[in-house]
Amino acid sequence: MVFWEGYISDESMGTFAPLVVYWLYAGFYQLLPPLDNYRLHTKTEEDEKNKVPLGTVIKGVLIQQFFQAVVAELLFLVTSNVSSSRNTAQPSLPIQVIQFIIAMLVMDTWQYFVHRYMHQNKFLYRHIHSQHHKLVVPYAIGALYNHPLEGLLLDTFGGAISFLVSGMTARTAVFFFCFAVIKTVDDHCGLWLPGNIFHLFFQNNTAYHDIHHQLQGLKFNYSQPFFPIWDKLLGTYVPYTLVKRAEGGFEARLKKE
Repeated sequence: MVFWEGYISDESMGTFAPLVVYWLYAGFYQLLPPLDNYRLHTKTEEDEKNKVPLGTVIKGVLIQQFFQAVVAELLFLVTSNVSSSRNTAQPSLPIQVIQFIIAMLVMDTWQYFVHRYMHQNKFLYRHIHSQHHKLVVPYAIGALYNHPLEGLLLDTFGGAISFLVSGMTARTAVFFFCFAVIKTVDDHCGLWLPGNIFHLFFQNNTAYHDIHHQLQGLKFNYSQPFFPIWDKLLGTYVPYTLVKRAEGGFEARLKKE
């Protein structure tokens, strides 16, 4: 039983909960004090290097989320049974865990190859993917700042394929999509906070993805949002080292082995 049962369908929650979670989690980071001792880039670097203002970023994210909601509604409409979703039998917890892991691996696979191709194809990079890299210094609200076509291909279709291949129910998908959103936002937050569970359990984390946003790291660390598996298998993996800055905070540097 879940708290929304009897009020809203699993399908509707799967569509709108990730959108709400995005703004809650990204908004939390946005409202934090400067925390200069934990930043991967100084505030001055953020202001000087980023090529788009916050208002443009917010507008871009909202556009992507609109298309994301439309595709999610269509996906659940096609895959849901005629009967109400609350009558759908939920698999056991171990099965749901397996489905979760499968969905994570599928999403990573889809996003790695689409993401890497958008870097290798000069036309796609110049006209589509470069929009995301206008945020040279990533921050939480900009996690989904993409060209609408990239948002559709990379994130929305990636989520849909993960859902279909894993065989999870709409209810399980609510938790998976929200988890994926939180992880993506955290990877772009630009902060190396002590005790962050994503930094403890995931090698693919804020510093790892920050390397990719740097000019010297554009051809490395394509993997997102969970594991660095494909980077390691296909030679695009570069580990990072965190260097303490004299003025406070950290700097993520490439550590070529």
